[in-house]
Amino acid sequence: MAKIMDLFEAYSNSEMPRDGGFIITELLDDSSRYARYEVISYGNVKDIYLIDEGIMFQADGRKMFVLFEPLNYSAKHVEPAFRDESHRIPYRLNELEVFKTKRQEKLMIAKEPVETYSSFTIANETGYNTSYVVYKEESTARTILGFFEQSFWKTLNISRTDAKNACEIITSPLEKVMIPFGIE
Repeated sequence: MAKIMDLFEAYSNSEMPRDGGFIITELLDDSSRYARYEVISYGNVKDIYLIDEGIMFQADGRKMFVLFEPLNYSAKHVEPAFRDESHRIPYRLNELEVFKTKRQEKLMIAKEPVETYSSFTIANETGYNTSYVVYKEESTARTILGFFEQSFWKTLNISRTDAKNACEIITSPLEKVMIPFGIE
């Protein structure tokens, strides 16, 4: 399995992959089971440095978003692109693959990645929000899918079967995120 570790720990120990890699950010809501995930592949790295808001990457990247909407989420009627900042992802419903769990909760997976050119920032970890770096290896895709399966199952309390089925849907968009920098 590919190596995965806390992003800020990797940065402070000078263990950040400078030739490209992946970042998984898990953004959990403090008051509900609502969750957002970002997977970013990055390459063409010019610099990586700490700023007040987090870690700045002067690099190109591709982002994939996953959103978990629990049954009791009150703004289901609002498109994900128009929700408040802590619940927003840059997609409308027709740009998402929607997977319904057995309990009628929704996992929304972006069909296409978002391109980032020149730079992006990973925000400091706060509350339940964490970021991880995944080193690029042959098993990187399996490692990321394993992370999602465990997070869906253990953190969001989705059944293990639903978590596995959701990961099957994530496979195709994840491949699109991995390709741009020769990461396959």
